[in-house]
Amino acid sequence: MIGSSIYLRDRAAFTGGSPQAVYEELWQRGRKGRLRTRAILAGATLVLCGLLVNAVFGIVMAALVASADTFVHWRLYNASSVWRRGLRGEERTNRLLRHTLERRGYRVLYERTIPQHGQADELVVGPGGVWLMHNEAWHPDAEISQHGGRLFIDGRTQSRLVGALTARADAAADLISQVTEVPVKVTPVLAVHGGKLTRTPFAADGIVFAPPLKLIRWMSRNPSADHSPDEVEAIARAAVHALPIGGRITPPAAAA
Repeated sequence: MIGSSIYLRDRAAFTGGSPQAVYEELWQRGRKGRLRTRAILAGATLVLCGLLVNAVFGIVMAALVASADTFVHWRLYNASSVWRRGLRGEERTNRLLRHTLERRGYRVLYERTIPQHGQADELVVGPGGVWLMHNEAWHPDAEISQHGGRLFIDGRTQSRLVGALTARADAAADLISQVTEVPVKVTPVLAVHGGKLTRTPFAADGIVFAPPLKLIRWMSRNPSADHSPDEVEAIARAAVHALPIGGRITPPAAAA
């Protein structure tokens, strides 16, 4: 498969008949059709603009139309890259966080374990609050929307997903609060990789959903608290003590 690695063959995404493998095969099959359509669009633009203005203008516009069509299809294909590789998207989100919020004084903890509740992909501590970020990648044609305040994926509710994420954030808040000895609120958010979102960002079941970069912007523009720089550091230190890495359980200790 194009773009695959021999070191990743144990992933379900690389097995024959998997949704990712089928999508990749269909994409490659459609290459001739995309090139044919691109040629028709460019040719029509060349003739029309050449007649209306001149030949040089027609050539320039035809090249622009072909480039635009290529870019649109590349964006569609690139948007599914995380899902096609059988990943959830945390690596992409991590890179964005390092180049945005971390440079602005936010503290980010990666891959922290919440005992009995699984893993937090990212825990973001900043002046505006504390957020537990989760990542999910869906098929590029999956419809992600909210109706009546509830999350729907392809018309089906996602009670297990939102319930687990909410419980994880609540548990993280309790553990961090035990160390800081003051209440700390942790807000769950979900970074969406792929799929079709009706609008972004949107809130459903008490959780905000958006592509990673838009979600990061939303977090910086929608504070849920007002923490001083010293409080940000204290909460981050408390989270380091309260939330272990790789399953290591560390008893909560009072923050210095």
